[in-house]
Amino acid sequence: MKLEGRVALVTGASRGIGRAVALTLAREGASVAVNYVNGAKEAENVASEIKAMGRRAITVRADVSNQEQVRKMFAEVTQSLGGVDILVNNAGILIPTSLMETTEGDWDRVMAINLRGPFNCTREAAKTMMHKKNGKIVNISSISGLGCAPTGEGAYGCSKAGVIALTSVAAQELGPYGINVNCVAPGWTKTDMTNAKSGAKADEINVRKSGLAAMRRIGEPQDIANVVLFLASDESSFVSGQVVVADGGRMDFVSHA
Repeated sequence: MKLEGRVALVTGASRGIGRAVALTLAREGASVAVNYVNGAKEAENVASEIKAMGRRAITVRADVSNQEQVRKMFAEVTQSLGGVDILVNNAGILIPTSLMETTEGDWDRVMAINLRGPFNCTREAAKTMMHKKNGKIVNISSISGLGCAPTGEGAYGCSKAGVIALTSVAAQELGPYGINVNCVAPGWTKTDMTNAKSGAKADEINVRKSGLAAMRRIGEPQDIANVVLFLASDESSFVSGQVVVADGGRMDFVSHA
């Protein structure tokens, strides 16, 4: 029960990595706010699983790229569960187009969700955390943000590189207030997003990606959730401003370690 008495807000928590993170934090005692934009039913299912554990949970709809919606989301979480002790900035999108085919609208949307979203949520969470002199912020980036973005992930890779930079800045500015800010950079992980990108070739691509990892497999959402749990717990009290790569030991991108 590493997180007993804590309140966690996980963005994009209705499926994939966010869902695994929300359930993992709840198993360790946290009350969890399950954020979503689409997929209300899936978010409710996650909240129901958490409540079945004997924990408190709510669902809260908000587009993290919209500052006013983010403010309302935090107010709702505070009213229902209490002030946020743990923020996991997980919400993200991927529009798989080549650099030359990426429209300005696509670029702006990816940046809005993947980078402005964590910016909005971090600043809102910090207001309470700074007052309490304690807090945990965990950002979900990607190995694509470490110079490993393949063709078709131009906007996505740039946005995730921005998340890493935001992590560093926030860690330095919020550290004096007892707030730890860290980042997880997953490798290829089996989620709805990666399946959608792969399309009909999902099985083939998963096999190929497995062969590129020292562990000879692709990631599961739980693999990433386990790292988030460490960074959200007191066990990481002296860890801040760090990027933890969780990619099974990708041998084609060894330099990123």
